[in-house]
Amino acid sequence: MTAHATTEKDGSAIVTLNGQPQKVIGASLEDARRKVASLVVEHAAATGEVVEFITTEPDGTWEMIVHPDGTIHEKPEPVASPYLRPSTETITAETPVHDDTAERAPQATVTRRAMRESFLKSTRIEEPAMKGWRGTATRLGLRLSPGPAEKAERDDTFAVAQHWPGPRTIAVVNGKGGASKTPTTVLLSAIFARFGGAGVLAWDANQTRGTLGWRTEQGPHESTVLDLLPAATELLGTGAQSADLARYVHHQTADRFDVLRSQPLALASEQRLSAEDVDAIWNVARKYYRLVFIDTGNDESDAMWGRLVDHADQIVVATTTRDDHAEAGALLLEALADRSERSAQLAQHAVVVVSQADPRATSANISTVVNGFTSLAREVATIPHDPQMVEGWLNVAALRPATQRAWLGAAAAVARGL
Repeated sequence: MTAHATTEKDGSAIVTLNGQPQKVIGASLEDARRKVASLVVEHAAATGEVVEFITTEPDGTWEMIVHPDGTIHEKPEPVASPYLRPSTETITAETPVHDDTAERAPQATVTRRAMRESFLKSTRIEEPAMKGWRGTATRLGLRLSPGPAEKAERDDTFAVAQHWPGPRTIAVVNGKGGASKTPTTVLLSAIFARFGGAGVLAWDANQTRGTLGWRTEQGPHESTVLDLLPAATELLGTGAQSADLARYVHHQTADRFDVLRSQPLALASEQRLSAEDVDAIWNVARKYYRLVFIDTGNDESDAMWGRLVDHADQIVVATTTRDDHAEAGALLLEALADRSERSAQLAQHAVVVVSQADPRATSANISTVVNGFTSLAREVATIPHDPQMVEGWLNVAALRPATQRAWLGAAAAVARGL
């Protein structure tokens, strides 16, 4: 026996049982889910038959099995994670990985401990579903595993919540102004800090009126990188404490990362930093922070820009769907590939974040940019248009749910390269 349900965002639903449709009105989407589930459970109990329940919502379709005793479980289906790239190489029992290893290597001694399976398990325990129909079933007292979308979200959360041995530096680059470098720097910093905890710094290294400070919360002072630089030697000394850095950085109370501002009111000539200055600031940053995201400037010929790239463990190319922004990002990756062996590796393992700054951009526009970068970078992430990203302070909680999810996916792409 099969039951079908179609539920809308406004809480209305149509449930079809034994070919007879009936309307359900809920106060919300979640309320409609509960009412629909109750109807199907009651029907299975009354008929004494197992019901295959197919429900369609704005976010997708789910298939479940409802038993006469009221238990519900998901219909088994093989699902591949959209964030995992399976290897194209197939290794079979007849295909040795290294043909000559067995001949050269001595026979290893197999110990009893190696043969015994350990009682200790290191696998992650899967929590029940919390979203969609599976989440509704969980709140009704039934335990269902999460669906593919929820599993992918949990995998991304797990990726960005990691702590790596030693500090990591991520340079956000694009030689074209307005390509979304600042929002990308801020929101990646915020995602890593929200899910992984403190120890994240966003550094405005743009010498030509960088605006990262304008897009983030100001602390109880007006300090910039120009105030920190004279104190670098003291901050690197053995007597310095982490709290001393609060005089120079601006803590983001909601998103839990710190910002090292530039001075946008000063002329570029008045705040020009040398390569040695960059080294001093970077050494301070990596002493006190586990992750350092750098909002780079637009002048790729500047010695400071090159020094920042030299210090980077990974680069993120920020771009919008505009042709000139995308072309500037692609040219930058190609230039890095010819700059040095290390720069070529950075380019090869780069992540590209494509933000839909223009609400009129079509899916074809976005696909053109994404497809153009797939051969140039390790991963390409897309961010939908969101009015909250256009101007003012940037705050993750103020973004639309779909935008928050997209930034989590972008951050996970970065995490996979750390």
